[in-house]
Amino acid sequence: MKFGKELASQMVQEWQTAYMDYNHLKKILKDLMIFRQQKALSSSPGPPARSGSLKRRLTMYRAFSGLTGLRGSPKKNEDEVILVSAVQHEGSENYYQTMFLRSSEEGGQYELEFFRRLDFEFNKVLKFYEGKVEEVKMEADELSKQMDALIALRIRVDKPYVEQDNGNSGPATVIASVNGVKQEFCSVFKLGARMDVIQEVEMSGESTFIGAEKNKKDAGNFRPASLEVLDHVKINVDPDTPVSTLRNLIKSSKSDLSFSKEELRKAEAKLQQAFIEFYQQLRLLKSYCFLNTLAFSKIMKKYDKITSRSASKAYLEMVDKSYLGTSDEVNKLIERLEATFIKHFANGNRRKGIKSLKPGHKKERHRTTFFLGLFTGCSVGLIAAIVVTVHAQDLLNHVGRDAYMENIFPLYSLFGFIVLHMLMYGWNTYLWRRFRVNYPFIFGFKPGTELGFREIFLLASGLSVLALAAVLSNLDMEMDPRTESFKTLTELVPLGLVTLVLFITFCPFNIIFRSSRFFLIRCAWRCICTPLYKITLPDFFLADQLTSQVQAFRCVQFYVCYYGWGDFKKRSNKCLDSDVYQILYIVIAIIPFWSRFLQCLRRLFEEKEPMQGLNSLKYFSTIVALVMRTVYDLKRGTFWRIMAASTSGVTTVYNTYWDIVIDWGLLQRKARNPWLRDKLLISNKAVYFVAIIVNILLRLVWMQLVLDFNEAPFLHRRAMVAVVACLEILRRGIWNFFRLENEHFNNVGKYRAFKSVPLPFHYEDEKIM
Repeated sequence: MKFGKELASQMVQEWQTAYMDYNHLKKILKDLMIFRQQKALSSSPGPPARSGSLKRRLTMYRAFSGLTGLRGSPKKNEDEVILVSAVQHEGSENYYQTMFLRSSEEGGQYELEFFRRLDFEFNKVLKFYEGKVEEVKMEADELSKQMDALIALRIRVDKPYVEQDNGNSGPATVIASVNGVKQEFCSVFKLGARMDVIQEVEMSGESTFIGAEKNKKDAGNFRPASLEVLDHVKINVDPDTPVSTLRNLIKSSKSDLSFSKEELRKAEAKLQQAFIEFYQQLRLLKSYCFLNTLAFSKIMKKYDKITSRSASKAYLEMVDKSYLGTSDEVNKLIERLEATFIKHFANGNRRKGIKSLKPGHKKERHRTTFFLGLFTGCSVGLIAAIVVTVHAQDLLNHVGRDAYMENIFPLYSLFGFIVLHMLMYGWNTYLWRRFRVNYPFIFGFKPGTELGFREIFLLASGLSVLALAAVLSNLDMEMDPRTESFKTLTELVPLGLVTLVLFITFCPFNIIFRSSRFFLIRCAWRCICTPLYKITLPDFFLADQLTSQVQAFRCVQFYVCYYGWGDFKKRSNKCLDSDVYQILYIVIAIIPFWSRFLQCLRRLFEEKEPMQGLNSLKYFSTIVALVMRTVYDLKRGTFWRIMAASTSGVTTVYNTYWDIVIDWGLLQRKARNPWLRDKLLISNKAVYFVAIIVNILLRLVWMQLVLDFNEAPFLHRRAMVAVVACLEILRRGIWNFFRLENEHFNNVGKYRAFKSVPLPFHYEDEKIM
């Protein structure tokens, strides 16, 4: 693999603009090489030599020059190609500038441009790296203070006898009774510049003092952690239940310490997660430094090869002497953080501690591909069998066709909606990975547990096999209106299939991607309890998906009606005749939109962002339009038709504008790509214009149920509703890709590559440390 592709594959995507632009520098060198080749061709007499011959001549010339250079060493100043110096710039900032000494030679303008661009890239990388190092050092100090409070809380919860030295020369001495024996400990923890000294209360009865003798000088520069820390901190109350959220509305989000074991457990869990996220940040920052240093080495060697000069040595010496090459703060922080985490959160077990710190890697399994192919083949075979059965028995013209479409078709269409949505999401994950969108970070998946497109397609194909097999079992029975021909067991197949899917979804055992199932359940629960939880991207993203599954919700409602109120043995129901069912028919449909409406209001109050208020109005208008369409569908009439058409028209325009301009970030007139946006993942711009047109058309499809201009005689009304619902799911799948693309570029623009983890303690007085 060429280095340019290797660099693109290993870089942190949210920091991609901060990396050295290797491809641009390589392009300048390519122009220089072409110029030299053309110059050599024009200066050589006779017929033009082939490019291969020219390369051999240049190679021989370089070899000969090298040999002659060994005979007599010229003066040093004649060998110099560049001079690199650090220049003071705008106060205390330094930037490096390269002076090219051979600009008067032919092609010197290319080399001069190369070094100008090289200096720009190096200063950019250096400035970004210095800024990030300062950020992690500040974060390390904050974690130090958090760890001091945690250690003091551990001591207080264990309730030892504390003896505080009256002098200021040493740390607090703690006499704790562990297993009936008095133990003496010290409590000191510092990260960052003062992280070398680590002293901890060992609840297991062991006493360690890491680095105390090595860093006695550092120990006197700060105040050691003691129980007095607890007098200046409060616990950050992170509401994890609706009840705790309601309590926070009355009280402050910060409360006094209760010194309970449960409080200690939650604080340890939060701080442990903060350490893990901080460790990943340090590792990526270390990788950033290494990759850029390697990139400068590669590009300078390429320059030497093309120009037959020896400029790389001088430039790389400057790189090695710069902050990028000499700074060792990140490595020291990594070492100290590992030691601290192993000691305080892994009971001294290094293997366990390192395993917790380093994220798991997603392993591609051959059995996933095998079963995906198997289930896909079975699905195709079952579809063919269903088509043959329908055609052979002429079921489209059968006397029991209407009874089947009114009673059985809605039961199975639920699985069709779910499978289609899963297929679209699987296609989305494939495209996100193809275009290097960091969707696991955006959604907040635990590293190594996110589902790839193969796993998603496997689940979709497996569910489709079950559903299609159940459909075929119903079609094999002759659709006769006489009740004697219906079998109770066959009619219960859809209910059994739903029960199986629910059992797998909520199964507590570690099978069938348990972490992903629980993540989905957790997000769904937070959507149900909106606005009692803080709104995160996975929450409102899932709520948006559910707004495209209105017919699926109604199918679930029909399950309850058909098997609870109807006579499934006779394949009949009178659900629509019930006023209660009609009211629930409306309420069930607006639940996902209402959840999304409340999410926008919660974000409006928390973030004080006016756009969230406008977004809430969008969902409210959709709720009104949906209610009007449903009432018209149930009661008909000119008045309800006018109301449904007008509200649907308004919400269609509103939603379409929001999709394209706000969620996708397109239609920017002054963008680098006219009427799109400055940055695009797909190089073919026509794709974006096609997506805009398709989104508009699919938005308008919803109005066909109101205007009744699309009634197809060969399709049953239930089938037409299912087709419209499938088109909405397809629109949502297209929306997903461009929505996350826009979110990805927002993270790139802000260099946001890590999620913020709430810390357990809040210091009331920042000057105490």
